Amino acid sequence: MAGHSKWANIKHKKAATDAKRGKVWTRLIKEITVGARLGGGDIATNPRLRLAVEKAADANMPKDNVQRAIARGTGGLDGANYEEIRYEGYGINGAAIIVDCMTDNRVRTVAEVRHAFSKFGGNMGAEGSVAFLFKHCGQLWFAPGTSEDALLEAALEAGADDVVTDEDGGIEVTCPPFDFSSVKEALEKAGFKAEVAEITMKPATETVFTGDDALKMQKLLDALENLDDVQEVYTSAVLDE
Repeated sequence: MAGHSKWANIKHKKAATDAKRGKVWTRLIKEITVGARLGGGDIATNPRLRLAVEKAADANMPKDNVQRAIARGTGGLDGANYEEIRYEGYGINGAAIIVDCMTDNRVRTVAEVRHAFSKFGGNMGAEGSVAFLFKHCGQLWFAPGTSEDALLEAALEAGADDVVTDEDGGIEVTCPPFDFSSVKEALEKAGFKAEVAEITMKPATETVFTGDDALKMQKLLDALENLDDVQEVYTSAVLDE
C-alpha cells in the first residue's frame, strides 16, 4: 500500500544523528545503563538491552564502553542514577511533540526543556496532552529497490502489523514493540537488512511543513535534541526539504 513520502526525512535524520557521534554515544551509554538496571545485564533475556547494544555496535562504540555501561547498570560500577522522564508539548502550528529524557537532575531537565519550547515558538503541555496521538511500535525502514512482495511475505510471517511503501520507494515495516527483536531477527534471516530499525512513537497523523514554518519547526526540534538530557524527540511534523 502507498503512503506519504518519508524516506528522505528518515535518511536525513539518520545522517544528522550519525554526524553527532559523541552525543550518540552518550545517549547510548545512558540507555544501556538504564536497560541493564531494569532488566539485567544478559542481552539474551533483556530485549531492551540487546537493542541498545546493537545500536552501540552500529555507532562503532568500543566494546569496553558498552561493558562499563552494563556494569554500572547492574551495580558493578558507581555512576549516576538516571531516571526516565517524558515531556509533551506543541510546536509550530500545534504540531505534537514528545521528548523522552534520561536525567540525574529532574529540576534541571524540565527547566531546559521548557526553555527550548518557549524560545522557539512551542509550548509544553501536561502529561498525556499529546501521547494519545502516537502509537508505540517497532519500526524498520528498508531502502528503495527492496522487493516489496518478498518483504511483505517475510514481515507478515514474522509477526509484523503492517508494510507500507512510500512515494520514494522506501518500505516501512511496523510491529508491536515487544515483538521488535524477533521481527528484526526474522527479517535479517530472510535477507532483509533495515536501514533504520528502532522502537519509536509513531504519529497517527502527520502535518507537512514547508518554507518558514519548516525552518522554525526544525529550530525547535534541534534545540530539544541538542539538550544533554534528551534521548529522543518524536513529532507529528514532517519537514519538507
